[in-house]
Amino acid sequence: MLNSLKRYVPFRLRVLLWRAYERSRRTARRLRHAFDPLMPPDDLMFVGSDSSNFKQVGEKWRGTLVNVGGLRPHDRVLEVGCGVGRMAVPLTRYLSPPGSYDGFEIVREGVEWSRRKVTPRFAHFRFLHADIYNKYYNPGGRLAASEYKFPYPDQSFDFVFLTSVFTHMLPADVENYLGEIARVMRPGGSCLITYFLLHEEALRLVAAGEVAAPYDFRHDIGGCRASDATTPEGAVAYFEEDVRRMYEKVGLEVSEPVHYGAWIGHRGALHTQDIVVARKP
Repeated sequence: MLNSLKRYVPFRLRVLLWRAYERSRRTARRLRHAFDPLMPPDDLMFVGSDSSNFKQVGEKWRGTLVNVGGLRPHDRVLEVGCGVGRMAVPLTRYLSPPGSYDGFEIVREGVEWSRRKVTPRFAHFRFLHADIYNKYYNPGGRLAASEYKFPYPDQSFDFVFLTSVFTHMLPADVENYLGEIARVMRPGGSCLITYFLLHEEALRLVAAGEVAAPYDFRHDIGGCRASDATTPEGAVAYFEEDVRRMYEKVGLEVSEPVHYGAWIGHRGALHTQDIVVARKP
């Protein structure tokens, strides 16, 4: 249909129509930002491409945190890798005191926007910048993720979650973070974390070339696999059996089932990445 139209619409007119369409999109975004103070501008979207699905993705994840993770309105919540508030913004309409939200992030701009826009409206939402090195997201970072101590006391939180964080971290970093997550969780608390998990089915599909980039994970880099050997933090996958051992080591119990993601073609998957929920006894 589109090719047929091209034959009848002059090239110059097509260009003008396309420019008008782009202008209307930019105008709509400006209006959206003007009337919605909790909508970040596109140039701050370092997770996802733009603001067009910011609210939809956040709302979907809020449902997952509640229905799969067991998040409750009065929980004390920690988000590791809070980005530019994509999860925090929908949680402002769910968490209420004595419930609270703390988030830390390695990309300073995301934290600064959240502090300006979210915290003044919701005092129980707090954001912190952690200057942690990551070759993909924060190459100038001063701190090593493998040694970073979360800036919160023991047993501070009822619920901890990370989305698309361990998929950009190497084994020593993940092991340290899991230990810190277990430390700051209170007994009976829960955590929800996403991964690319390598199990029998995933390994078969990867070996057969049936999983497209960036999820092909062709490079073995020691304890995990990456799509790009030069900058492995771009996308990292872990063997499920290794992940389970790490949870056991830090004293967390995996809550079955693991919710496998759409990255290997699971129909009806909740999200692209795999979801592991665990509990601290």
